[in-house]
Amino acid sequence: MENIRILWADDEMEHLKPQLFFLEKKGFKVTTVTNGHDALSILEKDKFYDIIFLDESMPGITGLETLKRIQKLGILVPIVMVTKNEAENIMEDAIGGQISDYLIKPVNPNQLLLSIKKLTDNKRLITEKNTQDYQQEFRQLYMNIISDPSLEDWVKIYKEIIQWELKMDTGGDPEIQDILTNQKQEANSEFCKFVVNNYSKWFDGKTVQPLMSHKLLFEKVFKHVKEDQPTVFLLLDNLRYDQWRVLEPLVSELFRIEEEDFFISILPTTTQYSRNAIFSGMMPSEIEKTYPDWWLNDNEEGGKNLKEPELLTNQIKRVFRRELKHDYYKVTSSVSGKNLLDNTANILKNDFTVVVYNFIDMLSHARTEMEVLKELASDEKAYRSLTRSWFLHSPLYQFLQKISESKVQLFIGTDHGTVRVKDPIKVVGDRETTTNLRYKVGKNLQYDRKEILEIKEPQKVGLPRPNVSSTFIFAKSHSYILYPNNYSYYLNYFKNTFQHGGISMEEMICPIIRLSSK
Repeated sequence: MENIRILWADDEMEHLKPQLFFLEKKGFKVTTVTNGHDALSILEKDKFYDIIFLDESMPGITGLETLKRIQKLGILVPIVMVTKNEAENIMEDAIGGQISDYLIKPVNPNQLLLSIKKLTDNKRLITEKNTQDYQQEFRQLYMNIISDPSLEDWVKIYKEIIQWELKMDTGGDPEIQDILTNQKQEANSEFCKFVVNNYSKWFDGKTVQPLMSHKLLFEKVFKHVKEDQPTVFLLLDNLRYDQWRVLEPLVSELFRIEEEDFFISILPTTTQYSRNAIFSGMMPSEIEKTYPDWWLNDNEEGGKNLKEPELLTNQIKRVFRRELKHDYYKVTSSVSGKNLLDNTANILKNDFTVVVYNFIDMLSHARTEMEVLKELASDEKAYRSLTRSWFLHSPLYQFLQKISESKVQLFIGTDHGTVRVKDPIKVVGDRETTTNLRYKVGKNLQYDRKEILEIKEPQKVGLPRPNVSSTFIFAKSHSYILYPNNYSYYLNYFKNTFQHGGISMEEMICPIIRLSSK
């Protein structure tokens, strides 16, 4: 806190001598002026102050006017408004002018100290507090991970880890962040063991099955659809729970959160499987059996999600058994995003509308291909930040702003998440084997069984079987599957990219949120 330079403009400096003496005794260097003009003159010559205190009521120009002129000079120093005036409009103007703090006279010296600490030493204080808190919670989190958690426990563990990651984003010691990363990896390893032990049981008809992709709409959305209020289901492809958490403050400004829950994405955690299951209300093997012309296996040419609107319509007919005015929009470009905005009025006339937004999925794929995006989204923190920045400037945010003005019910969900891969696994397969890095389906696959989950009877877990001897294999935690050909090249090319299709907390534990207009 030493050598911090303060500029203080107040026409009653004579009355502030105790406060100035207190600050100087604490080691601060304080320059005082009695009006806004003198403050601006000093700042035009010397912009390198650490904090500025402005009295609101000064002769010549007010504190608010001085604030505007300081900002025009391009000075980004924290500014604290100090005033006797508690009028609401003054406070609103000051806050709207992006002041950093607001103090009411008479100002206690400790109030000043607290404000200075908050504005000049905020990051260090947050970092120290986060470090101390995480150190206290580390062992309890560790015990929760190794104590044979249930699925509900795993959801709590995952959410707690994400909460710590978000805290560390605002201020975290790099060494502590590394410890948290390692603990998350340990949690993922244990979660994968849990899935390996339980996934097949969830389909045996004896074990209670958690809420999974194929029952999502029925259990979490359709039960809330009303005849007198439009309902919108927004599916953000590839949305992870941590990404939802960074979007949540922006969304909750527009809507009231009624319920936040989770569901488990089916395996493979890919659009072809999980999203078709969501809109059909069926597992993939059942889709293939019921609509053979609508399902394409991995080794077949053509789009794998082209029948979502039809699958949705048929599920609605089965569930509601009455006419439900509904529509389906898929946004994959700025043009289709604008089309969504232009159709807002029509959407509000529907009983139920699905909006599939593909940007986050495209971001993860583009990041693999484009070096500049690898730099921009180099890790989870940057990936979250990029997601938030996109959302703020997207047609989707404008769309949500528009529909929030009406009485609507909104659901936000996803089909699966994504995980940053680090550890390569070698698999040998023939030309018919799929190319996905997190799962493979094929015949005569050769692999180390310790490193993957293998499903030799896909039909028992609701998956189609392209060939009589087809086997599904799934990568666990942060692994990715490579062929021996050009192994070193692809190892480096795909390492630290975001992928999906396999088993991890990030891919399988998916948010589903119910909201209403404020």
